[in-house]
Amino acid sequence: MGVQKPKTPVDPSIAKNLLEFINASWTPYHAVDEASKRLKAAGFQKLSERSPWKGLKTGGKYYFTRNASTIVAFAVGSKYDAGNGFHMIGAHTDSPCLKLKPISNGVKSGFVMVNVEPYGGGLWHTWFDRDLSVAGRVLVRKGDHLMQRLVKIERPIMRIPMLAIHLYREIGEQGFKPNKQTHLAPILATVVKAAANKGSAAAAAESKAEAAPAGSEPNGDASPGDASSGNASGHPSDSGSKEKPLQPPHHPVLLKALAKELQCEPADIVDFELNLCDTVPGTIGGLEEEFVFVGRLDNLGMSYLSLQALIDSTSLPDALADETAVRAVALFDHEEVGSASAQGAGGPVMRDTITRVTHAFMDSAAADAPVRAIQNSFLVSADMAHALHPNYADKHEPDHKPQFHKGLVLKHNVNQRYATNAVSAALFRELAHRRGIPTQEFCVRSDMACGSTIGPILASGLGCRTVDVGAPQLAMHSIREMCSVDDCSHAYNHFMSFMEDFTALDASIDVDSLEDPDILGTVEDTPCNHVQ
Repeated sequence: MGVQKPKTPVDPSIAKNLLEFINASWTPYHAVDEASKRLKAAGFQKLSERSPWKGLKTGGKYYFTRNASTIVAFAVGSKYDAGNGFHMIGAHTDSPCLKLKPISNGVKSGFVMVNVEPYGGGLWHTWFDRDLSVAGRVLVRKGDHLMQRLVKIERPIMRIPMLAIHLYREIGEQGFKPNKQTHLAPILATVVKAAANKGSAAAAAESKAEAAPAGSEPNGDASPGDASSGNASGHPSDSGSKEKPLQPPHHPVLLKALAKELQCEPADIVDFELNLCDTVPGTIGGLEEEFVFVGRLDNLGMSYLSLQALIDSTSLPDALADETAVRAVALFDHEEVGSASAQGAGGPVMRDTITRVTHAFMDSAAADAPVRAIQNSFLVSADMAHALHPNYADKHEPDHKPQFHKGLVLKHNVNQRYATNAVSAALFRELAHRRGIPTQEFCVRSDMACGSTIGPILASGLGCRTVDVGAPQLAMHSIREMCSVDDCSHAYNHFMSFMEDFTALDASIDVDSLEDPDILGTVEDTPCNHVQ
């Protein structure tokens, strides 16, 4: 182990900057937008996956997005050659939430409701009695074109109220187990107020829907396409039909609110993907101001800190002067639901990146350069970790109890739910040791199931060395999570060490070669090194 340098001091401003990022990033689309703004300001050039990457240069800094919910940024070392490795940090932009269904318009007992579907494995009981709103992306028609627009209604417009204890006495014995279909729909408005807001004809339609037999579906078998002429408002087509229009897939009062934010007409809204979001901003808390209280820490915490480390490690004019690798950060969508999408870690995003960058610098004689690049690469899979909960200490393996203020957690699992092994763990620990940054270890109890990350997905899909790590947090997958201010600083400094120091450290070990002079293709096998 190398000589340890003086302890790296904790910087509380890092946690405050993290909060600014998360408070602005209500959805993966907003997180990618915020990341893009920071990269552009730092001199990174945006690429298009649909165009050739012919202009890449050593010392250059680039980024691209896929589906507007995944972003990859990379900086090419000034001494990079095709076949050299990528030093990558992977995280994810998505978090458990409630998403609007394709037909969200519902009416129950005099209330305008919003039909939602749970995304990921959330602690759904924490979503009750919160001030909620919506955010996401909207497709807007402008003339003959469709445009993607981001939207975020920052005021609270809906709520999922709990049932009064007087009507739910059994909660004390049975616990609170909300039904995802019948109990999670938020209240948007009352029918009376909504009808007054949209006119007498719509009021009559609502009254008819309210009077329908119990259990009937107000939309029948209608789909969004049946209920509209190409927009979410459900306007009937101009075909001369005398039939009454079907109930629109989304309530007019919701469309009106979205149109106001987007400064367009409700009829211009073609479709959207919207998440429910807590409107209360995250904050620094605790008596000693030592905690971060905010939603979406899993995994915008690791997303922001890794992204900022890439930006800061490449900001000085000579930052890449001696770098032989490519420094990269990839923030993926859909980790919470398995990563199996075009923009998820299970898709080709990372392999596409490595292949295209390698090809941009290779000559015809280096056909195996993309394969060598993957084998020379190293991935840090960064996803928040489970801190020891003082009220549930028995849920942790007795000798593996991550705590606040003690740095990033290295995650281990012999059944490959995490991709860490002895070599990748040792390298990552050594980076911290040389800068005086603390680290800690985690493995799950042997009698409990283990979660997973993008680490094993990318390790198996690419075939590159991988370590799984994360900052310790409490209340994971709650609408409101918490971590420590100190660990935000420790994680950022550790990621900075990875970006700046890994190339030199990695040159010290190759477990498959083991300095064996008989291995074909090693330095020792070249003619100039043979004794004739």
